[in-house]
Amino acid sequence: MDTLGDLGRSPLSDREKAAVRFAEKVTLHHRDVTREDVDALLVHWDPGEAVEIACTAGTFNYLNRFAMALGLWPTKPGEGGPEDLAGDPASAGAFDPGKE
Repeated sequence: MDTLGDLGRSPLSDREKAAVRFAEKVTLHHRDVTREDVDALLVHWDPGEAVEIACTAGTFNYLNRFAMALGLWPTKPGEGGPEDLAGDPASAGAFDPGKE
């Protein structure tokens, strides 16, 4: 996992790296996805698999944003709940039922 942020050093196959790169772009820069991004994915995956990769990334993005918006936090410390995210700019403005 420590090499996931550096795909060049990652033990993932080129096929897996293409999926990670595409999912990362869909997650972080969805408005900037280009035909070239899709074509890079299609070098390693067939069109049906590419749709599955896009749907999986999109579904997890939706679920994470939905959970953050409604303050649906894990129940155990250390699993990413509000106390674990203190000071994290990404969690700023999330619904906090304790403040209502």
